[in-house]
Amino acid sequence: MQTEPMTRNHNQAVELRVRDLLLNALTVSSGAIDAISFLALSKVFSAFMTGNIAFLGLRVAGASAPGVVVPGVLTILAAMVGFAVGVYISTQIVKPAKGSGMWPQRVTVALGVSLVPHAVFLAVWFANNGQPPIHVVNILLSLWGLAMGMQSAAVRTLHVEGVFTTAATATIIVVVGDIANWSATVAERKRLAGVLVSLLIGATAGGLLLVHAHIYAPVLPFAITVAVVATAAIVLRGLRKS
Repeated sequence: MQTEPMTRNHNQAVELRVRDLLLNALTVSSGAIDAISFLALSKVFSAFMTGNIAFLGLRVAGASAPGVVVPGVLTILAAMVGFAVGVYISTQIVKPAKGSGMWPQRVTVALGVSLVPHAVFLAVWFANNGQPPIHVVNILLSLWGLAMGMQSAAVRTLHVEGVFTTAATATIIVVVGDIANWSATVAERKRLAGVLVSLLIGATAGGLLLVHAHIYAPVLPFAITVAVVATAAIVLRGLRKS
């Protein structure tokens, strides 16, 4: 009779570790996307909306500096509108998922749907040999913004403090706050540190790929997201069933 709760506790511990690994993987993906987006798509971010809002303010103000090119308004808005639409769509998908486990199935569904704009991005990118003209850049930014918005809203449903996968500000706040209060557990500290390291790894990998294998660089975040969706659908679903 005692084996059942022991098995349940073991499965929950494994599910927690897998969840954190998947969050790290998604953070690597978004880090790579922002690096590629900024360097190859007119200096606009696809996930880091704070930076885009700052760029938009600079453009509206007409501010400039020698050697600094502020992205155009339409280019910035392409990413921001795509992101907002992605958040809306994903929220509609995951809305019924409240209280349905550590990683609700609808989160996996939302991430699976986000693969559609990822795939369309790759098709358009390859069709332009990785050198898109400005009007195509706007399309690509809206596609990746859509995917990142969907990812952000899906991850938000998990209610993991300080983890958003598409931005590090909240994570840094929680990490530094813990240094002041020392209230987090060892597992929480590892999780937060893992997110920050993952974002750095993703940005580094995206930059390196863009320099050394330019046309294949966007394949990395797509492949990572595919792996996350597959792992969540197979491994986490299997743990819940057992």
